[in-house]
Amino acid sequence: MSPRPPSAPYGARARQRGVSLLEVMISVLVLAIGLLGIAAMQALALRGGQSSLESSQAVMQSISIVEAMRANRPAAASYAIAMTCTPGSAGSLVQNDLRNWITDIKATMGVADDTTSCGQVQALGGDNYRITVQWDDQRAGGASNRQVVTEVRL
Repeated sequence: MSPRPPSAPYGARARQRGVSLLEVMISVLVLAIGLLGIAAMQALALRGGQSSLESSQAVMQSISIVEAMRANRPAAASYAIAMTCTPGSAGSLVQNDLRNWITDIKATMGVADDTTSCGQVQALGGDNYRITVQWDDQRAGGASNRQVVTEVRL
């Protein structure tokens, strides 16, 4: 009989059995936590992008009504309306412009039948006007009544 090569006693080897499985499980746990963190950052980035998009849309809607007022300068003072979320009735050029403006605000920044996407035009005197576009930014992590206010001189 040949002598047995020196090695660790059998009991020591038995205690080490399953250690590599434990290491793999810990690695998977660390990886899972990292992936959850990446998913959370992606969700936050999407919300921020949505809020930014709606802010840009509000600025474009403000410019839209200002350009309509400039195109109809003799009747620019007629565009002054209180904060409204409901498109008015069709009729004159001013009424049609305001109706289209409120409808476009709802189409680009809200839901067609919501009561949170609104617009206002204030006459400040002379050729100065203040345009306010308001919408609900809660789904993007913002305020329930977020506003973009633009003051212009025609």
